[in-house]
Amino acid sequence: MSDQAKQSRAGIGLDRLPPGALDLAKAFADAGGELALVGGPVRDAVLARPVQDLDFATNLPPDQSSAVLRRWARKTWETGRAFGTVAGTKDGMVVEVTTYRTEEYEPGSRKPEVRYGQTIEGDLSRRDFTVNAMAVMLAPEVRFVDPHHGLDDLAARLLRTPAPATQSFDDDPLRMMRAARFAAQLAFDVDESVVSAMAAMADRLQIVSRERVQNELVKLILAPQPRRGLELMVYTGLADAVLPELPALQLQTDAAHHHKDVYAHSLSVLERAMALETGPDGTVPGPDLVLRLAALLHDIGKPATRRLEAGGQVSFHHHEAVGAKLAAKRLRELRFDSATVKDVARLIELHMRFHGYGEAAWTDSAVRRYVADAGPLLARLHRLARADCTTQNARRAERLSFAYDDLERRIGELAEQEELRAIRPDLNGDQIMAALGIGPGKDVGRAYRFLLDLRIAQGPLDQAAATAALLAWWANQTSDAVPQQPGAAVS
Repeated sequence: MSDQAKQSRAGIGLDRLPPGALDLAKAFADAGGELALVGGPVRDAVLARPVQDLDFATNLPPDQSSAVLRRWARKTWETGRAFGTVAGTKDGMVVEVTTYRTEEYEPGSRKPEVRYGQTIEGDLSRRDFTVNAMAVMLAPEVRFVDPHHGLDDLAARLLRTPAPATQSFDDDPLRMMRAARFAAQLAFDVDESVVSAMAAMADRLQIVSRERVQNELVKLILAPQPRRGLELMVYTGLADAVLPELPALQLQTDAAHHHKDVYAHSLSVLERAMALETGPDGTVPGPDLVLRLAALLHDIGKPATRRLEAGGQVSFHHHEAVGAKLAAKRLRELRFDSATVKDVARLIELHMRFHGYGEAAWTDSAVRRYVADAGPLLARLHRLARADCTTQNARRAERLSFAYDDLERRIGELAEQEELRAIRPDLNGDQIMAALGIGPGKDVGRAYRFLLDLRIAQGPLDQAAATAALLAWWANQTSDAVPQQPGAAVS
């Protein structure tokens, strides 16, 4: 791109900026400083993507920058002050202003050593990728700054680093994860020099905090094309340092022992699950982190459970139970919140349950049990089970689809009859204590579980029938006995 064409970009994003941004630029100019819009907002404006955050850079040191911001903003905060960043908000606009800087990681360190710079060109030279190393200078004059040909790389949809990739990744190893994330978010190719550096330096990612790694992984998983980023992580060895269970799915096969390519299958299930996901309200399409993680990790128990059976067949018995434990352990290690860990593990544990329905029709009791075990994850379990059907056998695929349609139909019918999603025993705790003449304690819990099993097995009972069943069960109990499972139907 010619210099003239690049300079015509000086107005990039200005028509999208709120008026307050130009007022902020004037405030910095009045203080004798520079102010430039930098990084992601410039890149996204060029790509005509929504500009989410307003990141600025200035030549003023943090104390002066903070003083200007306090005069302009309604509210300010300085949690990033140690790294030269101050932030503020005004009229609904949130901005971050960072002093020009260079930074690098000392070997074995998890925190960068910050040094302040004097020029916008120097500041841009230390950024992660050329497409993020562009700026629109707003004060004291408007000009477009692109010292590393980021516009050319945007046009080519290519990720390169401003400095040599090995130096860039040595300064901040998390940039290797960002390369995979941007490949997934923007559908960009990654320059060969960047890929080579990632493969050579993957182990250096170990010095980065798990919280920062998790943040990049989440962004990658929620991206429009996560498969691109995940395949890059596996190819370069980054996945060995972040999610080693994923490359472990590349199981050896040979002519005598055929089984599905578990690694490729898992990535396909992820893509299929994405096509089925919906937003929190059940109608608006949107990325679902729990569903995507469960889809990606649903078969990670297979390497540990792989067995060669008579006749040359390969089995993976109980891989869902093993996989649930492995997923929970890995997600905890990556500092995921407990709710996400619990939900992902539960989906993996249950993802094979449906196959029993495809082999033989379930009783109403079994359908109730399936719904009760899934609980609030039922909709996600539906999507995961459907996504897991990646067979190329058209007849088998049709049979599985029909079976799941039938299961969902039966669940719907039973739900209408019994409010199945909120299954409760036919007697509550107070009614149980009144019927048995006991006070609060473990016997109430045992009785509650008996009635819940009875409810699932036989459907709803009226109060009299439920009380009669409870009394019959209680007559055979002692305070230390294990509750019996419901037996014959109660009339």
